[in-house]
Amino acid sequence: MKATLHTLILAIFSISHLNCGSQTQVAFKPKEVYKTSDLIVTQIAENSFEHTSFKQTNDFGNVPCNGLIVRNCNEAIVFDTPTNDKSAEELIKWINDALHCKINAVIPTHFHDDCLGGLKAFDEKDIPSYANSKTIDLAKENNFVAPRNGFKDSLILKVGNENIIAKFFGEGHTKDNIVGYFPSENILFGGCLIKEIDAGKGYLGDANLTDWSKTVENIKKEYPNIKIVVPGHGEFGTNKLLDYTINLFKVR
Repeated sequence: MKATLHTLILAIFSISHLNCGSQTQVAFKPKEVYKTSDLIVTQIAENSFEHTSFKQTNDFGNVPCNGLIVRNCNEAIVFDTPTNDKSAEELIKWINDALHCKINAVIPTHFHDDCLGGLKAFDEKDIPSYANSKTIDLAKENNFVAPRNGFKDSLILKVGNENIIAKFFGEGHTKDNIVGYFPSENILFGGCLIKEIDAGKGYLGDANLTDWSKTVENIKKEYPNIKIVVPGHGEFGTNKLLDYTINLFKVR
């Protein structure tokens, strides 16, 4: 009986350590873990998930729009909402039910509705929202639901025992665009500031084309150990996405 009890305690401790402690990084094969007509979730690392929803546009058709979920110790933080409240409600439910995580925060990376179009659903669940103060001002100017908590340069939040970083590096796709970084897995969520390989320049109505490349160069210098980069649209990849974006917008 004592041996059985000892084995059980050891097993519980091991599971707890795996979920909440620092983990040895091993090769991980990305896999789609959830899919409906409105929402796709792809696990891209042990504790990181890309969420993809869709926005119908006049110029680019039905556009897939990415965000990022990171988790640790039954807590999660979400970068960018899905594009509408219906998809956002679906994502919140999936995080709660499938990941068994409490959502500590949602962080839109700029003011366009492909980043905060589902923010009302998070507000209704009393999930705190954080954004660049410029994002809050621009959301209000455009009559969008605005994040409730602002920061000027950077923000560090806890997710379980780990940190996330949200930081403004300069203008590019918009004048308020930030990126999110999850140091424990060296994953960058670049949002619409970062382009997938072979992408075009996309929507430039609010862009700063002069500063865009320099802004991404600043990110590359700040985070030299990035392993995975998730763009706002298209396929995730390595830090080669940063190089591609730098070259795409380099002033010649």
